[in-house]
Amino acid sequence: MEGELKCPMCLQFYCNPLLLPCSHSICAVCASKCQEPSQTFLSQLEGGVCSSTPGEGDLKDFPDIDKISILSETDSGVVCNSRPSSYIGTPSIANIYQSVQFSQNPYGIKCPVCKKIILLDENGYKSLSCNKVLESIVEKFSHGKQHKPLTLYVNCQMCDHNEAKEAVVMCEQCNVFYCQSCKESCHPDRGPLAQHNLLDPIQGRALQRARNKGRELCCLEHEEEQLNMFCITCSMPVCCTCQHEGGHSQHDVQAIGAMCKTQKLELSQILQSLSEKAKVGTEFIQSLKSMTDKVHGNCTDFEATVAAQCDALIEAIKKRKQELLVHVAEERDLKISMLKEQASQCTALLQRTTGLLHFSIEVLKESDPASFLQVSSSLISRVSTADQNFNKDMELTPRIATEFDLTLDSGPALHAIQTMNFFQLKAPGKPSIVPEDCSAENNSVTIAWQPHMGKVVESYSLELDDGCGGDFRVVYVGSETICTVDGLHFNSTYFARVKATNNSGDSDYSDPISLQTAEVAWFSLDPFSAHPDILFSNDNQTATCNSYEHRILLGGVGFSKGVHYWEVVIDRYDSHSDPAIGIARFDVDKCQMLGKDEKGWSMYIDDKRSWFMHNNDHSERTEGGIKRGSVVGLLLDLDRHRLSYFVDGFPHGPIAFKNLHGVFFPALSINRNIQVSLRTGLEPPSESDSEEEN
Repeated sequence: MEGELKCPMCLQFYCNPLLLPCSHSICAVCASKCQEPSQTFLSQLEGGVCSSTPGEGDLKDFPDIDKISILSETDSGVVCNSRPSSYIGTPSIANIYQSVQFSQNPYGIKCPVCKKIILLDENGYKSLSCNKVLESIVEKFSHGKQHKPLTLYVNCQMCDHNEAKEAVVMCEQCNVFYCQSCKESCHPDRGPLAQHNLLDPIQGRALQRARNKGRELCCLEHEEEQLNMFCITCSMPVCCTCQHEGGHSQHDVQAIGAMCKTQKLELSQILQSLSEKAKVGTEFIQSLKSMTDKVHGNCTDFEATVAAQCDALIEAIKKRKQELLVHVAEERDLKISMLKEQASQCTALLQRTTGLLHFSIEVLKESDPASFLQVSSSLISRVSTADQNFNKDMELTPRIATEFDLTLDSGPALHAIQTMNFFQLKAPGKPSIVPEDCSAENNSVTIAWQPHMGKVVESYSLELDDGCGGDFRVVYVGSETICTVDGLHFNSTYFARVKATNNSGDSDYSDPISLQTAEVAWFSLDPFSAHPDILFSNDNQTATCNSYEHRILLGGVGFSKGVHYWEVVIDRYDSHSDPAIGIARFDVDKCQMLGKDEKGWSMYIDDKRSWFMHNNDHSERTEGGIKRGSVVGLLLDLDRHRLSYFVDGFPHGPIAFKNLHGVFFPALSINRNIQVSLRTGLEPPSESDSEEEN
């Protein structure tokens, strides 16, 4: 945890840590040293502008400008740490900032961690708030250590900041720390000053914390009000008067105790997850260390085998024998080196994670809600990032196996002995499917797998059953370890398995995994297969046409099994148009009304009546039409191989088409007098509706 308690500037334990708007902290003395006039930072930006051609300087320097933050005691408490994107194209950005921000904020600090520029008002670094939680943890940490490094050293406040000496006393009345020389010159033991009570620096620090703690409980703007609320918008504690009458009246304000409890709970939950992963990482590191012993043992056995085979050969093989043993030793050293390197990297990651855990636990012990909330958001972000990236950074799989998958062939003749070398003999081990990386979406599934540790694999073969418990069939062959299979049946459970292959043979199949496709179809209109006259909007859910002639467009999925229901909403309806709505094969002619050829089945309907049409055969005239706002529903039952229609929720006509076999796509044909929208992901009408239709 020591790394969390050291200033990134002086690399010493924090002394009077100040909290920057970027959520990093810095010692007060370090802040005073790195504080510069804001014009210094402006000149750096202008220097970049001058070095560029006209029109390029603004874009070049924009990333630096975006790193500027402004902090002032006179603002509303909202820290501005980003610039509007509209400044990108504004000529002479530097002049805008010089006339506004830089003139109002005479000082600046560049964060030593993220390099963001923090603009400060006339109070300079003193306008930064103290990181009270960090200061408290440093104090606790110092008491837990027996050495004398942390809190005994306090800088003199009367010395020049660049050459500040160690303070030896603190005046209780003046509330100032003095070194020996400044005490003699600025606070002599005579006159009225002789009555002042002088304390050693540690006692003075404790007295300051006690005074500040009582003061911090009151609102700075309304001194008689307690800080009992927390403004989420500004991320700062406020009083009730600020909430109702001040600048926070329109902000999201919560009770400070409840907010503190919520964020402590959130941090605790993330810490629990990260702690479990740290435990797994510790066990993994131990296994890595134990694997080095196995490498030694396996290497000894392998060396004996190689030596026995080489000793049985004629004189010509003796020279080769030494070369083979050297090769084995190099392989051993490589394995040990890689395992030790991985163990070292994992240990370093675990130390950082453990440090963050200990630090976060100490933060959770903070009893002052305002102090805790001052750092909780950034700490939650850090812990969340560490939690999310832990498995990836830890690499919980050894980079190399302990076994030596090599053998020596002693059968060839003398010519083969001159070129004798190791070669891969064993077939690959059984791969394993990674469940957390597998998924099912709509009518597609994604399967991910990983090879057996340390085995050479040339390709994989992924197999999928038919969704009904039938035979497996190959759907992918290649070297990738992830595959997405599209065009499956909806509401079906598929089993997948994979095997690995190299020159020596095939592995066993992996343990199968089952994936469930969606119960109902979610899809949009397909702009790629549609006629060019069709115009799409609303994420391809709405369509119209710029032609007076009918043009066909298809849905994005095809159906060959199951019961499916979707609806078409009439958004605009002019001139007694007669849209055709139905299903089609993928290669239907897109330049005519749906149902004119043998690859389309439709119901074309106007404002009074409708007909069914397939292969230009019109049938079953039905009274009742559509208007603006009407909804046409389609019930495609491929278990019974038939298509039925609904208008505004009621069955429309008899069963339209029967004996439907194969793959069908939702389809419709429209012209410029109509606009339609698609509704998908709908449950099919109840059985009673279907019976009524029959």
